[in-house]
Amino acid sequence: MCTAVILAGGHGRRMGGQPKALLQVGRTRIIDRQLSTIRAVAQHVAIVANDRELYGDLGVQVWSDVRPGCGPLGGILTALVNASTTVTLIIAGDMPFLTAKFLRFLAEAGREVDVAIPCTPEGHQPLCAAYNQSCIDAIKHNLDAGIFKVSELTSAVTVREIGLDDIATLDPDGTLFFNINTPDDYATALQMERRHLR
Repeated sequence: MCTAVILAGGHGRRMGGQPKALLQVGRTRIIDRQLSTIRAVAQHVAIVANDRELYGDLGVQVWSDVRPGCGPLGGILTALVNASTTVTLIIAGDMPFLTAKFLRFLAEAGREVDVAIPCTPEGHQPLCAAYNQSCIDAIKHNLDAGIFKVSELTSAVTVREIGLDDIATLDPDGTLFFNINTPDDYATALQMERRHLR
């Protein structure tokens, strides 16, 4: 049993202020794609966003940051303190190509450690990872110390890295961790979706 939480509180400055989770990829908005995927995996689903009206019609709880202005690490804390399960899947709201198969694997990997985190050639993927509620104190400590980088958390908790071999079997197309930060990224996502449909 796990919770899955979409972090959708970013300002999307490089996208002209447009909420990235509401961008349409193919015929569906990213947020709707993600909800459809995580509902197949998690018993409890929520969104962390301070503009609650944007997501109020999606039929899931929307949690405001418990520590506003602390970036993604504050969003992770919000998810963990509100979650009703020990393990919580954290998903950035700009990743359109996640799969239920991978998220199931990730949730299972997170049961015996504080954090289960994919490790790709680009580095760790902390915004597509499984976090245990045992991380709460370490996150609060970092935030109190003004340490807002999610990557700094891993030195204070037990971590299982999901390596390339595991990822390759679950991500044959190499699209799982693609995220949208810029208009060019968005154009690439649309091309990737067209190729997939063909």
